Amino acid sequence: MECPDPTRQKQSGRTALVARELARYKVDIAALSETRLSDKGQLTETGSGYTFFWCGRSSEERREAGVGFAIKTEHVKKLASIPEGINDRLMKIKLPLWRGRTATLISAYAPTMTNPEEIKDRFYEELDTLISAVPQTEKLIVLGDFNARVGTDSTTWDWVLGRHGVGKCNCNGLLLLGTCASHDLSITNTMFRLPTRNKTSWMHPRSRHWHLIDFVTVRERDRRDVRVTKAMCGTDCWTDHRLIISKMNLHIQP
Repeated sequence: MECPDPTRQKQSGRTALVARELARYKVDIAALSETRLSDKGQLTETGSGYTFFWCGRSSEERREAGVGFAIKTEHVKKLASIPEGINDRLMKIKLPLWRGRTATLISAYAPTMTNPEEIKDRFYEELDTLISAVPQTEKLIVLGDFNARVGTDSTTWDWVLGRHGVGKCNCNGLLLLGTCASHDLSITNTMFRLPTRNKTSWMHPRSRHWHLIDFVTVRERDRRDVRVTKAMCGTDCWTDHRLIISKMNLHIQP
């Protein structure tokens, strides 16, 4: 008699819920943060048509982070290679586009405010190396939970921030802004005039204030590809974050 694996069942239940919500909002590719799954893996939810890829720490280590992608299964066979897990905070995929072009997507989960400074510095050094390795001719999209507030100072940060940011900047936000500035990246969440509820992504458990800490960034020259980036308030994805959706004019190679 074979006994079911409760951990596997729990994991499958979560991915099924996430896949159902992604299908409801017609999401092609989703970056996943703080998955807390061990090692590297892949799982296909046949009912909803999504394949999950993840990268985390080994099963012997404490699982605090973890990143991944959920991709429509029909798109997975178009990839030249499966998503590459760099570590438990960074993962990337290369997406073939029309006319021989390529887009690199990076799923990121940055350290929280309470993490030691050396851990934050190491994350941004690794992110800087990963971004620098992407050829300038390629489109680049960096998505994820950065545990950072970037504020509204669009004058100082010019092309990095739009005129529709929210809240105040913190020290984690300065790290993110500096990285974006050095690589000519724009934070698309701040570029659209929307109600506050469609700009904030996470509520602080003690103050009960909503903040924007999940971001979608693109190269400054590719801002015109982004039709809108906004928070969806009605999603249920086993998380205390709102789903951030970015609609872009990108055509995947058929």
